[in-house]
Amino acid sequence: MARDAIQTEVNLAVYMERLDSYINKQTDINTSLKESLDNANEQISDINDWRTKIYGARVLMIALGVIALHTTAILGSIAAMINLMNK
Repeated sequence: MARDAIQTEVNLAVYMERLDSYINKQTDINTSLKESLDNANEQISDINDWRTKIYGARVLMIALGVIALHTTAILGSIAAMINLMNK
C-alpha cells in the first residue's frame, strides 16, 4: 500500500512538472504571437499612411490637371476673342 502511495506521488510530481513546462511554453508562444501581431498592426498602419499620402498626391495631380485644362481653355477663348476683334 505504501509503495502504491509513493508511486502515485511520483506520478503526480511528474505530471505537475510536465504541466508547468507546458504552461511555460504556452506563455512563451502567446508572448511571441502577441509581439508578431503588434508588429503586423504597425506595418498595416504604415501601409494605410502611405495609401493616404498617395491618394492625396493623386487628388492634387488631378486638381492641377483640371486647373491647367481650365487655364488653357480660358487663354484659348481670350485669344479667339482678340482674333475676332482684330478682323
